[in-house]
Amino acid sequence: MSATRNLLDFAAATHRLPEAARADAIRLLTDTLAVGAAGSTAPGAEGVFQTTKMSGTGEEARLLGRSEHLPAPSAAYVNGFQIHCLEWDAVHEGAVVHALSVVTAALHAVIDRRGGCDVDDALLALAIGVDIASGLGIAADSALSFFRPATAGLIGAALAVARIEGLSRSQFNDVLGLAYSHCAGTMQAHVEGSIALPLQIANAARAAVQVVDLVKHGLTGPHDVLEGPFGYFKLIDQGDLSRYTTTLGTVWRISEVSTKPYPCGRASHAALGFLADLELDVGYVEKVIAIVPPLVHRLVGRQIIEDMTPAYARLCLPLLVALMLTDNAINPHRFKPETFSNPAILDLANRVTLTVDDSIDPNALSPQRLHIYIVGGGVFEVELPNMLGSPAEPLSPQQIDAKRDLCEALTAHINRRLFDNPLAYFTEPQ
Repeated sequence: MSATRNLLDFAAATHRLPEAARADAIRLLTDTLAVGAAGSTAPGAEGVFQTTKMSGTGEEARLLGRSEHLPAPSAAYVNGFQIHCLEWDAVHEGAVVHALSVVTAALHAVIDRRGGCDVDDALLALAIGVDIASGLGIAADSALSFFRPATAGLIGAALAVARIEGLSRSQFNDVLGLAYSHCAGTMQAHVEGSIALPLQIANAARAAVQVVDLVKHGLTGPHDVLEGPFGYFKLIDQGDLSRYTTTLGTVWRISEVSTKPYPCGRASHAALGFLADLELDVGYVEKVIAIVPPLVHRLVGRQIIEDMTPAYARLCLPLLVALMLTDNAINPHRFKPETFSNPAILDLANRVTLTVDDSIDPNALSPQRLHIYIVGGGVFEVELPNMLGSPAEPLSPQQIDAKRDLCEALTAHINRRLFDNPLAYFTEPQ
C-alpha cells in the first residue's frame, strides 16, 4: 500500500481524538481565531477585504473581527490573510508549517456555509487537516523554496473540508489531486519580507474551499500527486512521505504545534523569550550575538533597511531584539515608520549580529545560542534548546491571557463569542 493511499485513508476514516489532542485542538483553535480577529486592523487587511468584496457579496460566512459576511471562498481568503498577516499564528516547528492558518480559515468558511457543525466533527477535521499539513513538512528533507505553509496547508485544509462536506473516500483522491494542482506560494516573498506572504495563505485557504466544491460538481484531478514523477515530493519539496505516514493515527501532530507569544517570525522567539525574562537595562548592552541554524539566519537574519515595511520588520531579528530590550515586549503598534527611524532603536539594532552554526538540517529552528556582551566587561552565554510557546516550553496562563487581551484590543469589530466561547463561535454561526 502506498504512502499516499495511507494518507488518504487516514484523512477519510472515522477516528476518535485522544483527550490530549482534543484539548490541544481547542487551545490552538482559540489562539488562531483571536489572531485572525486581531489581523482585521493590520496593514493591508482593509485593502484585502475591499478587493475581495468586489468579487461578490453574500451572507455565507463570517469574517474574523468584522461585522460583514462574504461567500465562503472569499471569506476563507480574507480570514486566511488576517490569521497570518501579523506573523502571530501557530506553527509546527519541525515541519516549518503554520499548520492551523489555512486549515482554520477554510473550515470556518465551510462550517458557516453549512449553518454549523457538530463540535467533535469540527475538531477532528481540524486535527486531521493540521496533521496532514504538518506531516508533509515532516516528510521533507529539503530547504524551503515554495512557501510550505501555503502548499502543505492547502492540501491539509482541502482534505479537512472534504470531511466536513461528507465526500466519499473515492472523492478524496480527486480533492488531493486538485489541491496539489492549485498549490502556489514562493519563498521569494519571505526573502523580501513582502506582504505577499499572508496573501499566499489567503490564496491557499480560498483554493481549499473551491477544490472541494469542484469535486462535489464532478470535476476530477490527477491522483499520484505526492509521490508521482511530477508530484509534490519531486517539484515542491524533496523527501519521503512514508517518514510521516508510518505514524498516522498513533501520533497526533496537532499536539506538536507551538503558539507564538510575539507577533513576529517564529525563528526570532528563542532570543526574544530569553531577553524578556532577563529584563536588561539597554544602557548596559554592548552587543548581542545570536548563533543560529542556517534556516534561522535565512528567515530572520535580514539587515535594517530604509523604508522598512511592517511585514519586513516582523522578520528582522536585529530590530526585534532592539524592541524587546527597549519595551520588554513586541507590540504590533510599534511596527511603524517612527519606530523604524528612531535613532535609539536603530543604534541598538546595529549592535545585534547573527552567526550561522554548523547545523546541516535545512529545516532546523533550534537549538540557538545567545551571547550578550555587557558594557565594561562580562557576557551572558546561554543555550536555547526550545522556544517559548513550544510544547516543551508552553505559555503560562498569564501569557495566554495577555496575548488574548492584546488580540481583542486590536480587533476592529468585537464578537464576544469569538473571545469568550471560541468553540461555539466556530461551530454554531449566528
